[in-house]
This record gives sequence, structure tokens and C-alpha cells, in this order.
Amino acid sequence: MALVRYGAGIIQMSGSIAGDVHAHNRFGNYIRPRTKPVNPHSVRQEQVRAQLSFLAEYWHGNLSIAQRAAWEVYAAAVAMKNRLGATIHLTGYNHFMRTNGSHMRWSGVVLPNAPVNLSLPEKDDALACSEEDIAAQKFNFTCDNTGWGPGVDDKLLIMLYQGLPQLASRNQFAGPWRYMGIINATEGAAGTAQRDATFPFGLGQKVWFQARLMTDQGRLTTTWQLPPRTIVADP
Repeated sequence: MALVRYGAGIIQMSGSIAGDVHAHNRFGNYIRPRTKPVNPHSVRQEQVRAQLSFLAEYWHGNLSIAQRAAWEVYAAAVAMKNRLGATIHLTGYNHFMRTNGSHMRWSGVVLPNAPVNLSLPEKDDALACSEEDIAAQKFNFTCDNTGWGPGVDDKLLIMLYQGLPQLASRNQFAGPWRYMGIINATEGAAGTAQRDATFPFGLGQKVWFQARLMTDQGRLTTTWQLPPRTIVADP
């Protein structure tokens, strides 16, 4: 891996060029050789591919012109960030796939109509892993219990992802992640939920989590990372 300091008008680079991957972390920019990822054709992987293929056909064959136009209006109003931190706008198709890829994962149901509120929802900064059970391989989560359904565009769910457990001395983590399930509206209103671990964990390890929040209209936050949990002995 080579460290890089750009000049001559180039401020930042991200992506692959001629076999090299340009990226950055908190220490600066770097270049590493590009490697071809392994395609394991896992059950989870094939399920996601099938869902995305179904949604692509649904966009073209099932939505009306007015519905597709509404997704374009939503996309034009919602600013996103790319890998370089620049502000961009996705297409209506991108947002339809983004929302429904997440919604179908837990419900199997398509949300055909674009959100009426033209913004991304707020993240739940109070969400955290509060406790673990090593013997049962479960985690307890607490969250902000306000703003949950059944009102219009209230919180619908929070999707949870667990990272592969690491040494307790590690301070950064960027994956791999595995889907754990959702915190539904009933659990959210109670402010607590318990979920099975998707990676086995043990005493002395550190575990990171990611989350995404969705509203009734299908507005979906970007993914955010929760504070890591260091596994201690069961009480």
C-alpha cells in the first residue's frame, strides 16, 4: 500500500484505475493493488440479487409514469454524499431501489409510491448496544422511543447489522457486516429490543454495529455506525 499526497489540481481520488485502487482513511490517501473479490454465491447473496432483479423489473413494468415521476421529484430534492464527500443527486430509480431493497428484505412488500416529505429522515443517535448474552449469543439494544408509528411518516423500523468481532485493542472497523434483523415499531416505542448475533462472539472481543432507519413513507437514512461494544463477562 502506498501513501499519496495529491497536487496539480487533484484533491481526492476514489475508485480503480489500471489495476490500482485509490482510497482514503483517517491517515490520508493511499493506493493499493486491485484484487478481484471472491464470489461465494451464498444464500444471502443470491436472495439479494433476486430481489434487486425483481425490483428492476417492477420499476419498468409495474409503476405508472406518475409514480416514476414522483420518485424523480424526490431524488432531485434529496442531496446525498459520494465517496469523496461531494454533494450529488441520485436518480429516482436509484432511490426506488435503495428504499425497496431495504423494505423487501424484511417484509417482501414493494413500496411503489415515492415519499411525500422530500428529505432524508434523522438518524437515531441514542441507538446503542446496551448488553450482551454470551451463552445465548444475543445482543440487547436501546433506542429513542419517541416518533414511532402509526402516524404519517413516523418511524417504521431500524435495520441492524453486526460486524465480525475483533480484538478489543482495535479502534476502527469497516466490515464485513451481516444483517441481524429489524427493530420494529412496537419495540422502538418500548425503547428496547433483543437480537441474535449473526457472527459468533466471545469474551474480550469488540463488536461494531451499523443501522439504518426507515419511515412509513419509505424515507431511508444513510447507514451509520454505533459505538462498539467490548464483550465482558456475563453478570
